[in-house]
Amino acid sequence: MKTRAAIHVGQNAPQVVDELDLPDPGPNHVTVSLFASGICHSQLHQIHNPNQPTPSVLGHEATGVVTGAGSGVDYVKEGDRVMVTWLTRTPSPGQRPAAVSGWAYRGQPVNFGLGGTATWTESTVVHEQYVVKLPDLVDEQLTSIIGCAVMTGAGAALNTGRVRAGDSVAVFGVGGVGLSCVQACANAGAYPIIVVDLRDDKLAFASQFGATHFVNASIEDPVARIRELTGGVGVDCSFDAIGAPKTLEQFYQVVRTGANGISEPGTAVLIGVPTGPTQFQMGQMWNRRLTGSFGGGGRPERDFPMYVRWFQEGKLPLDKLVSRRYRLEQINDALGDLERGDIAGRSIIVF
Repeated sequence: MKTRAAIHVGQNAPQVVDELDLPDPGPNHVTVSLFASGICHSQLHQIHNPNQPTPSVLGHEATGVVTGAGSGVDYVKEGDRVMVTWLTRTPSPGQRPAAVSGWAYRGQPVNFGLGGTATWTESTVVHEQYVVKLPDLVDEQLTSIIGCAVMTGAGAALNTGRVRAGDSVAVFGVGGVGLSCVQACANAGAYPIIVVDLRDDKLAFASQFGATHFVNASIEDPVARIRELTGGVGVDCSFDAIGAPKTLEQFYQVVRTGANGISEPGTAVLIGVPTGPTQFQMGQMWNRRLTGSFGGGGRPERDFPMYVRWFQEGKLPLDKLVSRRYRLEQINDALGDLERGDIAGRSIIVF
C-alpha cells in the first residue's frame, strides 16, 4: 500500500511530504493507520545529524487503529486502537525487534529515525512489540505523546529516580519530557519541585504540572539558587531533560551529598540526549549518584495503562501538555517553531 509521509532527505533539509510504499505486514507485524504523532526534540538532532541515513521517516510516538496484523500476532487485531512507542511492550533481554524492511521511497529503501518505529506518516508498519492497547473512549490525539514524552519523563521520575513522597527534586528543562517528569514527581508527593529553564513563560507553564519553585538560568546561577532554596543541602533527585553541555555541568552539582554510614547520597538522572562534550568535575561526584534513564526505564505494557488512568483522573493534563497541533503538510513549520523554543509542552501532527 501507499501512504503519505514526511520524508527526511538530507542533513538540515526541509522534510518532503510525499507518498511512499509500505510493505505488507509479516507474521509479527501490524499495520496502523495513525490518528496523531508527537514531535520530539530528538528529531531535531536527527535532522541536523550528518550520519542520519536518508531517505528516512522520523517520529516514534503515536496513536492509531490497527488495519492489518500478521499471522503470528495475538495481542491485537484489526480495529483495535493502539499507542505506538519505540520501546518493546514487554521486557526484551536481547536486541529489540528491528524496523520492518520493505519501506521504499522512489525505489530507495526507507530508514527509520529511532529503533523500529516511524510515525510521521499516515500509516505505519511496525513489529507488534511496539504497540500498546489504547482503551476506548480515551482521546486518541492527546494520548499520542504517551509513547515517548510521558514514558520518558514520568518514567525517569518513577522508575529511575524512584522519587517518593517528601523528596526534593529539580528538573532542568520543561519541554514535553521535563513537564512529564514534573507531573510524575508531583503525583508521587515530592516537594519542593524546582524547575530550571531559560524562559519565564515556560517556567510559569510548569506550575500547571506541579512545579513549586522556578529558576530562570538566563539571569541567575541555577546551582547557587537551588542550593539556596534547599538550605545549602541540595535536592534528593535532579533530572536533566535537555542534555546540553551547560546543563550537563550543572544538574549533578545540585543533588545532596551523602554522609558515610549515615545518609544516602542524592541522585542525578540524565534524561536528555547529550548534544556535545562536557567536563564532569569529578571532585563534585563524591557521595553523589549519577545515572541515566533510557526511555524512562519502564515497561510500556505495565506503565502506559497507568498514564492513561492518570489522564482520565486529571493527574496528567495532556490537554495542556499538547499545546499545538499541525497537519502533516505543516511539518516544517512545526520543526521551526520547536527549534526556536516556541513550543510550550509538546506539539503533535494530527492526521
